[in-house]
Amino acid sequence: MAKGNSVQNFLRGLVRLVIFTPLWVFIALPKFEVSRFIFGGEIVKGILFTIAIFWFANLFAKMIYVLPQWQRMVLLRLGKSVGVRGPGFFLIPPFIYSVARIVDIRIRTYEVKATKTLTKDNIPIDVTAAVELEVENPEKAVIDVQNYWKTTEWVSMEALKSTIGGNDLRPLLSETDRIANELKSGIDIAAADYGVNVRAVRITDVGTPPSLIEELAVIARAERSAKAKVIQAKAELVVAQSLSEAAILMADQPNSMELRQIQALLDISKEEGSMVIVYPAKFGMGEQIAAATAGNQANMHSQGK
Repeated sequence: MAKGNSVQNFLRGLVRLVIFTPLWVFIALPKFEVSRFIFGGEIVKGILFTIAIFWFANLFAKMIYVLPQWQRMVLLRLGKSVGVRGPGFFLIPPFIYSVARIVDIRIRTYEVKATKTLTKDNIPIDVTAAVELEVENPEKAVIDVQNYWKTTEWVSMEALKSTIGGNDLRPLLSETDRIANELKSGIDIAAADYGVNVRAVRITDVGTPPSLIEELAVIARAERSAKAKVIQAKAELVVAQSLSEAAILMADQPNSMELRQIQALLDISKEEGSMVIVYPAKFGMGEQIAAATAGNQANMHSQGK
């Protein structure tokens, strides 16, 4: 953290310079001036004073902390936690107070892989999941667990294997959202003890044996065909029920059959190349006209061929 914090490094360096320079000039430098030509006790004192002054300046400089927005400091007083500080500028007195750890609370994402893990129906598969998490309670993440990051990875791996073992292959392939939510719940329960919040889990890849791909395709085609037949049968049943109800209504109304016949004639007349001749049922010439017209139509088709 200190290497990347330019503001904090600058302030610490400035404090070292401001403290060290005047003290060294007034305390250590005279010892070197006295022993310029003779190496003796005074120059040794000058060296010791220089070391002491530098230690004091460095100790005071290390009291300064400047935390950016994404960092939190877990502070101890005589070995006991006194809470979390940050972000901003802080002076932490030495000896009594100490910094347990500075935690990055930004969202982080890592991959979890489970290879050759058996599903509930005993099929070995490879599953890769992306876990998105953040440190929700820095104090618990530092005090209650030694390495919250590695521990959360281990919990994620165990939860992924447990989720795979509790589901068949087909739900793992087709219900990835449900599986991801189930996996998230399993990780979140355990990670909460470490002050970590699991924001999201996504199943990124499910690797199945090649021999199963064609079998699953055959099963899927058979299921789609069966569903289509069921839908068609239900449609025919609805049509049959409608026709039955229509027949009952037409039987009660004497003129409804004639109206239905006229509607049928209209439907036939819409077809290309068709001719409809309407004549009274008791008119004998109508049958002759219809027969003659049909004969002429047949002759025209035969000549066209």
